[in-house]
Amino acid sequence: MNRRKLFQIFSALGGATLMTKREAAAQSQAARATRGMPSPKIKDVQVIQTAPAGLRLPVVKIITDQDGLYGYGCACFTQRADLVVPAVERYLRPFLIGKPADRIDDTWQAMYNSSYWRNGPVLNNAISGVDQALWDIKGRQAGMPVYQLVGGKVREAADCYGHASGEDFPQVLESAKEYMSRGFRHVRVQVGIPGMAGYGSRAGGSQVKSLHSGPVFEPAVYIRRALKLFEVCRKELGDEVELLHDVHERIHPTQAVQFAKDVEKFHLFFLEDVLSPEDIAWFRLIRQQCATALSMGELFNSPHEWTPLIAERLIDYIRIHVSQAGGFTPCRKIAAMAEQFNVRTAWHGPGDVSPVGHCANATLDVVAYNFGVQEYSPFNERLQEVFHGCPVMKDGYLYPNDAPGWGIEIDEKAAAKYPFGYGERGSHKDLNGGWGEVRKRDGQIIKQ
Repeated sequence: MNRRKLFQIFSALGGATLMTKREAAAQSQAARATRGMPSPKIKDVQVIQTAPAGLRLPVVKIITDQDGLYGYGCACFTQRADLVVPAVERYLRPFLIGKPADRIDDTWQAMYNSSYWRNGPVLNNAISGVDQALWDIKGRQAGMPVYQLVGGKVREAADCYGHASGEDFPQVLESAKEYMSRGFRHVRVQVGIPGMAGYGSRAGGSQVKSLHSGPVFEPAVYIRRALKLFEVCRKELGDEVELLHDVHERIHPTQAVQFAKDVEKFHLFFLEDVLSPEDIAWFRLIRQQCATALSMGELFNSPHEWTPLIAERLIDYIRIHVSQAGGFTPCRKIAAMAEQFNVRTAWHGPGDVSPVGHCANATLDVVAYNFGVQEYSPFNERLQEVFHGCPVMKDGYLYPNDAPGWGIEIDEKAAAKYPFGYGERGSHKDLNGGWGEVRKRDGQIIKQ
C-alpha cells in the first residue's frame, strides 16, 4: 500500500477527529484569552495619589463591571499633579462611566476631543492615565503582557542609560565608572558649575555675585564647563562608552548652534534638548552645520511640535514623556511615524514617571523597530513597596514584565503612607510640588 493510500485512509478515519480537536483547542484558547466574558464596561475611574520617592505620582485606576478586572495608568505631571487629579475625577470620570473598556482608540479620540481646547499637559496626562489603564485591562483580560497585544517583541530588552553627575569632574567620572561596572553601555554625564545652578548636579562653592538672591545660571559659563567635561570623559572613560548630555534648553539658539558644532568631535550618543520647544525652528540651522546626534521632545504636548522635527529628519531621537503626549496609544503612532523617517525613540524615563509609566516605556521599547535607548531611573524600596512588579534591570538592560497587562499591582494601603508632599524639600515643598526659578546674573529668567 502506497503512502497516498495510507494518507487517504488516515484522513477518512481520523482526519475529521484531528481537525475537531484542533478547532476545539483554538476555541478553548480564545475563550481563555477573554475568560469567556462579554465586553467589559467602565464602572469607576479613580486616582491613586502617592509619592514614595518624594515626587508626586498620580496613577489612574479603572474598575470594570466584571469582578476582579481593573487596570492602572500613569498620569504623572508631577509639577502640577494636583490639577491632574480633578481633571480625571471631575471631567473624565463622568464622561467614561458606562463606556466599553475594550474600545481603546475610540475612547482616546473621544477624551481628546471632548475638552475642545486640547494638547495641554494637564489634560494629556489625565487622558494618558485612562489610556494606559485600558491597555492594562486589555492585557489582563487576554492573559497576556501588553507587548504581545501589539505584535510581540522585536528585541529582548531595552538598552538603557544612567545618570552620572557630580559637583566636579572626578565625581562625574566616579559615577560613570560605577554605571559601567554594572554593565551600562550608555551614560549621561552632567557636572556642576561652581557657584551656579547647573542642571542635573549640585553646585559647589558660594554663589557667584548677582543682582538677585536666587539661583544663578550663565549659559556661556555652562558651555565652557560642559565642553571640558566631554574632553575629560573621553580621556578617562575611552571611546567605547556612549556619552549623552542634557542641555535642558537653557541656552540661546545661537549658542545652541555653536555648541552642537563644538560637541561634534566628542561623538556623543546624543545631545538632549539643546533648544526649548519655542525655538524648534532653529534645528534646521543646527542640522545644516554638524552631524551631532540630537534628541528632543521631553516637553512636547502637541503633534505640531514633534511632526515637523520627525518629518524633516531634524532630530535623531524623539524623546517624549509618554503621559505628556496622551499615553501609550498616541506614542505607538509616534514611534511608527518616526520609523518611516529613521528617527529613533528615547522615551523620557526619570523619577517623575511612575513604575506603571516605566512599564509602558519598556513595552514601547521592545515592540518598536526604531528603538534607540531608554532613560533609566532606579526604583527605591518605597516605590517597590507600593508598586509590585517593577520592570527588571540587568546589565544595563530593562526587561518588561511578562505578566498580563503591565504586570504591575499597586498596594493602595502602602500608597497612602506616602501622600503628595511626602519627602519634598526646597522649592518642591514651598511650591506644592512645583519648580522654582533660575536667573542670569542680571535677573533674567532662564528657560528650563
